[in-house]
Amino acid sequence: MRSKFNDKNFINYKRSNLERTFFIFFFFLLIVIGLGWIFSVIFQSPDILYVAVIFSVLMSVVSYWYSDKIAIASAQAKLASEAEIPEVYEIVRRLTKKDNLPMMKIYISPEEQINAFATGRNPSHAAVAVTRGALEKLNKEELEGVLAHELSHVKNYDMLVSTVVIVLAGFISLLANWLQMSFFFGGFSNNRNNRDNDNNLMMIIGLLVAFLAPIGASLIQLAISRKRESLADISGANLSGKPLALASALKKIENDDTPMTKVNPATAHLWISDPNRGRKISSWEKLFMTHPPITERIEALKKLAK
Repeated sequence: MRSKFNDKNFINYKRSNLERTFFIFFFFLLIVIGLGWIFSVIFQSPDILYVAVIFSVLMSVVSYWYSDKIAIASAQAKLASEAEIPEVYEIVRRLTKKDNLPMMKIYISPEEQINAFATGRNPSHAAVAVTRGALEKLNKEELEGVLAHELSHVKNYDMLVSTVVIVLAGFISLLANWLQMSFFFGGFSNNRNNRDNDNNLMMIIGLLVAFLAPIGASLIQLAISRKRESLADISGANLSGKPLALASALKKIENDDTPMTKVNPATAHLWISDPNRGRKISSWEKLFMTHPPITERIEALKKLAK
């Protein structure tokens, strides 16, 4: 039976989540523009600002275009036929039809950890991958909940958002490193004019930005990733009509301490749950986790299912 949260409560939750995500994303772009402006002032060339913005956009487009191939390869996933996993094909076919999405390719990762992810630049070029552990340890309803979560990522164009954010975060770090190098190796002093006070102030601001921008970019990236995961939980529960099934799957995921044999930090955010679980994580690493705590996700699903 479909729960009542998929009407007004679901629409309000989705709108609120999207608004927060795009606000954070806008702030992210401001950091890129701000760094470009600082570069242009320091090196007395306004063209640097334009180059920074254009280059970041081009990097985002290229990465977005090839993100599916990178993700599938990093998970060592193989394309599966319907004869191999008929139950998964039946679930995906039914859910895609229900959500007006095209049928997509299905991959299996050899990992024994319970996990799954979706990738692709748009619904017409999307793919979903599940681990061997998910196929073996989840029942049909739980598997449906997980697959519905992943299809919601496709429906919500989360691949576009996450890819652009990752590229922008990397680009911000690159710009910050260049800025640091320019200070350390005299690039700034070589471009100084006679207004020493103004230059000294700009140097202080530049140094602060150069060191703080990468940290800020990482925190913003994590905030967006967590928001998209939370939205996919609710959207997926709405699609399947079984929020408690997804909650049950997340509970099994939380209790599954099977380590993943190979974790690519660049694609960790794609999985339904942090693939780093199952190994000891330092307190510092916990600050930079790509997913909200599973207990919070389970509670949110239970509340919205009432």
